Amino acid sequence: MALSSDDVLNRHLSAAGRKKAKARSRELIAEYKTLQELRKARELTQSRLAEILGVTQDNVSRIEKRSDVLLSTLRSYVEAMGGELDLVVRFPDHEPVHIRSLSDLDTHGDGPR
Repeated sequence: MALSSDDVLNRHLSAAGRKKAKARSRELIAEYKTLQELRKARELTQSRLAEILGVTQDNVSRIEKRSDVLLSTLRSYVEAMGGELDLVVRFPDHEPVHIRSLSDLDTHGDGPR
């Protein structure tokens, strides 16, 4: 007889532990959105997005498969879908900071010190 995840959680975790585990599970699921999922949610094909970006479909495919992309590439990709990329920095002792442009931070061309 197979056990459900709820059965396992109920047997091995306190009510507080179950609550914490479920909350973390929701966080992880919400965070796991790929570029491909975003594109599909916007009902765009790779070919159509490539056309908007002025690149080949193969380039769009490569962007979607990468685990590390330039912010400028990500911004172009999101804007081509009609969205806006918002970079937010969060510190435990400060309100979130929205960074609009990285170039404003690097006026000398040699990066932060």
